[in-house]
Amino acid sequence: MPKVTLRDVAREAGVHYSTASRALDPHKSWLVNPDTATRIQAKALQLGYQPDIVARGLRRGQSTTIGVVIANLGNTFLAPLVRGVSNAIERHGFIAVVAETEEDNDRLQRILNHLLSRRVDAIVTTAAHFSASDMLCEVDRQGVPVVLAMRGLPDSGLPAVLPDDTLGGTLAGRHLLDLGHRVVAQLLGPQDILSFVDRGRGFRRGVDADGVIVVGVDDVAERPTIEEGRRLMGRLLAEARPLPTGVFAHNDLMAIGAIDALAAAGLRCPEDVSVIGHNDSALSDHVCPPLSTVRVPSEEVGRLAGELALSLLGEHNGHERTIVLTPTLVPRASTAPPPRG
Repeated sequence: MPKVTLRDVAREAGVHYSTASRALDPHKSWLVNPDTATRIQAKALQLGYQPDIVARGLRRGQSTTIGVVIANLGNTFLAPLVRGVSNAIERHGFIAVVAETEEDNDRLQRILNHLLSRRVDAIVTTAAHFSASDMLCEVDRQGVPVVLAMRGLPDSGLPAVLPDDTLGGTLAGRHLLDLGHRVVAQLLGPQDILSFVDRGRGFRRGVDADGVIVVGVDDVAERPTIEEGRRLMGRLLAEARPLPTGVFAHNDLMAIGAIDALAAAGLRCPEDVSVIGHNDSALSDHVCPPLSTVRVPSEEVGRLAGELALSLLGEHNGHERTIVLTPTLVPRASTAPPPRG
């Protein structure tokens, strides 16, 4: 079956070739009368017309690809974020190329080099560690815009879409205090990632009250994973005195690991120890018990990051260079008042 061309669409719609071209270009359709543009787009869909995105990008000096660099594809919180980026940019003729660092800066450097060799137009990343600041800034200086999502880099000047992680930690701490907990702890995420530094700062602010005891261990997660949450909770149970009745884990994966460690020690959640996480990852309401957490709108973060990347390419109306989203508390069954006595 012969390929449907733009001239075929123009002929069937009864318009000039140039009018059809503008109507089917997301960046130029506003130049065409809306009724005419709608008629042309409907005819193109009916005929099965597929635009040559590569040729269009070459005319503009673009590859029409945006790299999306993710820290951990096993983290269910990040899948909606990738979807948000992808949906935002596809409407403008771009596609996402996704890569995973596994929290490894050497791997991040290799990925960045590869994406630059592929001539991506911009990069959105959730994988920023403090030690990655120089390499990400260098990519930006080479003319490929870098947008940070979820994790900021202080003093880098890179545009970012971030949750208010300090507020998130504060909400978690206040939730435990409001339930009556007076011996509390937090399981710290990696301290070379701004999100976890800010959540820790916020938690300390949230539990700063007379009569509250904050206990802990001299250790942090190497990576924000279930395994590290399990390990840190095991150390907390073995070493902290008095034992906490309420625990804030710096993300939901760590919180799930913490609940596993409690069960292994013969303790119940929340009857013996309440646990609250952060992010409201997919399925966090389906674990046992359903996880109390602090919600960050993952897909919204991705959508805004994608739109911010497009704005830096001149493809979209401009955004602020730093967008901060407000998290919300989501109480579920993993937190309850402390045991009596």
